[in-house]
Amino acid sequence: MEYDVVIVGAGPAGLSAAIRLKQMCSEKGVDFSVCVVEKGPEVGAHILSGNVFEPRALDELLPQWKQEEAPINVPVSSDKFWYLTKNRAISLPCPFNNEGNYVISLSQLVRWMGMKAEELGVEIYPGFAVSEILYDANNKVIGVATNDMGVAKDGSKKETFQRGVELKGQITLLAEGCRGSLSEKIMKKYNLREKAHAQHQTYALGIKEVWEIEKGKHNPGAVIHTLGWPLDQKTYGGSFLYHLSDSQIAIGLVVALNYHNPFLNPYEEFQKFKHHPAIKSLLEGGSVLQYGARTLNEGGYQSIPYPVFPGGAIIGCSAGFLNVPKIKGTHTAMKSGMLAAEATFDALHEGSDMETYWDALRNSWVWEELYRARNYRPAFEYGLIPGLAMSALERYILKGKSPFTLKHGKPDHEATKVASLCSQIQYPKPDGVLSFDVPTSLHRSNTNHEHDQPAHLHLRNAKIPELVNLPDYAGPESRYCPARVYEYIPDEKGQLKLQINAQNCLHCKACDIKDPKQNIEWTVPEGGGGPGYSVM
Repeated sequence: MEYDVVIVGAGPAGLSAAIRLKQMCSEKGVDFSVCVVEKGPEVGAHILSGNVFEPRALDELLPQWKQEEAPINVPVSSDKFWYLTKNRAISLPCPFNNEGNYVISLSQLVRWMGMKAEELGVEIYPGFAVSEILYDANNKVIGVATNDMGVAKDGSKKETFQRGVELKGQITLLAEGCRGSLSEKIMKKYNLREKAHAQHQTYALGIKEVWEIEKGKHNPGAVIHTLGWPLDQKTYGGSFLYHLSDSQIAIGLVVALNYHNPFLNPYEEFQKFKHHPAIKSLLEGGSVLQYGARTLNEGGYQSIPYPVFPGGAIIGCSAGFLNVPKIKGTHTAMKSGMLAAEATFDALHEGSDMETYWDALRNSWVWEELYRARNYRPAFEYGLIPGLAMSALERYILKGKSPFTLKHGKPDHEATKVASLCSQIQYPKPDGVLSFDVPTSLHRSNTNHEHDQPAHLHLRNAKIPELVNLPDYAGPESRYCPARVYEYIPDEKGQLKLQINAQNCLHCKACDIKDPKQNIEWTVPEGGGGPGYSVM
């Protein structure tokens, strides 16, 4: 199938690019064909985010969004920032300015954007997982291919077998979200990090639940962020608690993946967090509606790769535009998609170069915003207190204009210490009221994969788990994965062997990032598999 533009991923960046392209077509009286491929079973099914939404990019893209009934209707009404000790919540000056922002479900917003894109003539294909980049003889990208459907675990073709589809485009835009599997390959192939003198990307894992709480405790638009307990002083991270509409709240814990102790379990830290007196009193009497997890980019300005490759560009969180101190990346991802769309239109219509996207990005408010925020995240390399002191200096005195740019520490997988240097962490058993075991949570994520298919999680060396990860690091993959995909199980001789439960996968990508030897490669499963988020 041939198109003018092929976009991989129907998230905020991909859909913003598709919408902007079609807007320009109608402005200039031309018609370029635009196709968006999405691995989720429907648009929005794999989208998970906090999300306090800054409407700046949407105001530019679809200025009539209020009249057109976008699912954005809970303005931020209050903003609190707490430092937690085990039993207390100490109020700190709030570093966020959320005036004019909204508490939303990003999966719902993306579904609405998908409808807007289709109204403009964009073709969207959910349930198709793109597994391959297509190149011409000169190593230029000429499109993508989806994987075959109906292949059994042993590689044989089932009765439901369908050959993958080649989607060829004059320009291909990759909008796969954080740690996109194709984007990572493209960055390596064309040395895009080196080309921009960018540092490695750094990541965090966000674990989230949506609760329905008692009406009397609900305060629409109330926003709370916390630092401190249950994480130790060396581990960067914090929690969020946002009051949505209809007595619903979004609650989650974000843990930076450069944590040191291999015994740390982000999922269990989140379960523990919900028992804090200030949180527990809000949740009691409520019930969980949905659970999910996703990694996010925290590298910011220092880690942005050169985003243009022969035949296309990388947009949104695949390139990493999250503003860490704001804890917001949707507006910047959308804007990057819009700028790439404008460069794409000019390339198709006037024969200009896609490099104009890079120039436009560096002259945009995205660049200015990330430059001002560049020193917050790396300041926490030195621990919580120095990080807070440095952040206060940046925010209130230097106002983002400091004469230096801090560097990130080691890549996340190298930050893990060997188990013998760390103390074990004992986590309390879940009570089934506020805290839950992984299978219960997994059920709430609506995760579903066709069981009889080749595993989409590949070990580059099958021996490393038993020879390195287990003896040296006490099997950290059994803890950093929030879906119990990785389990060490005794074989008939009583030797522990790694078992991969690929059908549990939430597509969070933590394994691809945190494995100490970078031995796990995350690839796409059969299209339509994975979580089924509706309110995340």
